[in-house]
Amino acid sequence: MAAFDPWDPAFLADPYPAYAELRAKGRVQYFEPTDQWLVPHHADVSALLRDRRLGRTYQHRFTHEEFGRTAPPAEHEPFHTLNDHGMLDLEPPDHTRIRRLVSKAFTPRTVERLKPYVTGLAGELVDRLVAAGGGDLLTDVAEPLPVAVIAEMLGIPEADRAPLRPWSADICGMYELNPSEDVAARAVRASVEFSDYLRDLIAERRKEPGDDLISGLIAAHDEGDRLTEQEMISTAVLLLNAGHEATVNSTVNGWYALFRNPSQLEALRADHSLVPRAVEELMRYDTPLQLFERWVLDDIEIDGTTIPRGAEIALLFGSANHDPEVFHDPERLDLTRADNPHISFSAGIHYCIGAPLARIELAASMTALLEKAPTLALAAEPERKPNFVIRGLEGLRVHVLP
Repeated sequence: MAAFDPWDPAFLADPYPAYAELRAKGRVQYFEPTDQWLVPHHADVSALLRDRRLGRTYQHRFTHEEFGRTAPPAEHEPFHTLNDHGMLDLEPPDHTRIRRLVSKAFTPRTVERLKPYVTGLAGELVDRLVAAGGGDLLTDVAEPLPVAVIAEMLGIPEADRAPLRPWSADICGMYELNPSEDVAARAVRASVEFSDYLRDLIAERRKEPGDDLISGLIAAHDEGDRLTEQEMISTAVLLLNAGHEATVNSTVNGWYALFRNPSQLEALRADHSLVPRAVEELMRYDTPLQLFERWVLDDIEIDGTTIPRGAEIALLFGSANHDPEVFHDPERLDLTRADNPHISFSAGIHYCIGAPLARIELAASMTALLEKAPTLALAAEPERKPNFVIRGLEGLRVHVLP
């Protein structure tokens, strides 16, 4: 019997049977280990992402005490200062103000202008992989592509980019369920180091503006669209973290799924026009962000169960993306799937602002691998990261057959 246990290696290897059990049990279930209400059905997850009675934060309306919650430990303060001023964890009007400014960098026209750069870089990375006869798809292609793209957008010099991925990984550790003190300490250290670096970079850009997003945010502030320095720092960190974590994990999760479904991989190799649909289906099939949390700001009712103000809801994206009420034969990887309303990019006001860019990056790396490494094969079974919320692999060793 599959059970929802986000710390069990067997569950982490394949959580989807447990999700099927959750959906069969009902529309909402209380999970005591994390003090959360689990919501597993697509219709409910989709609706609640748009429900303004829920929020990513509650501090725009309540103190911790009023909300029945305990304030975070003082030693975690650098992480929470960084995290709580990014638009992902803000609600209107602050969310609206910051998102309006940032969205200018992610218009369809702006993103389309990045396409040649993304395509060229993907080709270079794959060329190196092929020349070496293989390698780790995670570190050789999946990571460097989106990190370089978002760093380029932010205006982070190439020489400064090495710590970005480690900082991001340490900060994102805090998004897991019940993170340990060791995880929290690493997140705090990374938050301090990343913030200090960006504070210095912002000071440089004030003196010498460039054609980058950080310079654009400074200019917008000077023109009257108020953005505090902390909001600039938090926005830059959020864009770096969110701008590559999902893309990295979608790439390796996706290729691992293709290797385990050889008939689908052969179909894709035979017809590269399937790439756009393949990108969507692979994000659905093994969802990179399995869970998204919301605070209950006003009592809500789900299927006769009242969820009180002050509770926390866990919206199970991975389960929603496998809901047979929405997806025909959801456990089957189908790269020709036409009707694919997956919610891997979320929905509502917190819909992923970088979704168009992520799609370009995923399509670029997939196309480059199909064209330049048509004999790409799995070299060793990968290890799954011991994480639940952000689902990925420790690495993906591949070789290019002669």
